[in-house]
Amino acid sequence: MSAPPNASGPLPWPQWAYVPGEAGLDADYETLAMAKALVPSAFRGHVPARHPALRYGLALNDRGYFWEAQEVLEAVWAAAPQGGRERILLRACIRIANANLRLRMQRSHSAARLFGDALAELRALSSRKAAVGDGFVESFPIAALTALLQAKLGRPQLSKVDWIALGAIVRS
Repeated sequence: MSAPPNASGPLPWPQWAYVPGEAGLDADYETLAMAKALVPSAFRGHVPARHPALRYGLALNDRGYFWEAQEVLEAVWAAAPQGGRERILLRACIRIANANLRLRMQRSHSAARLFGDALAELRALSSRKAAVGDGFVESFPIAALTALLQAKLGRPQLSKVDWIALGAIVRS
């Protein structure tokens, strides 16, 4: 997945992937601010599947910028319609990015709990009435992500290689 365009061209990738607790580097807040600036104060009706900040957040996760992905996706979540299906799916994606970060930090039990929380969100989403449109939920393969989470949680122990690329699910 390539960087989505913004008003002046593609958003740059962060200079490094921030991992809390690792000495030396703080997060690349300037780069993230560019993506967050694309998020409106509130989306009307739904979050468009092709919104550049949403696409960038998913792409950040897939490139290993897990902390950064969580930050951008949280900004999109905050602008999503209250009580909407997109908020549920975005919470699941945020938890997956956080779980991926925990795997990088070698905290497999924490990652498994977060994957479980994401799975619970997806199950709650499937019980909600589906809409027809071009929103994030309507274009996202929820069943494929649910199956992938179930497979990961069925393993006796998770490791760094068990992280989930959200964009790969969208394309498959």
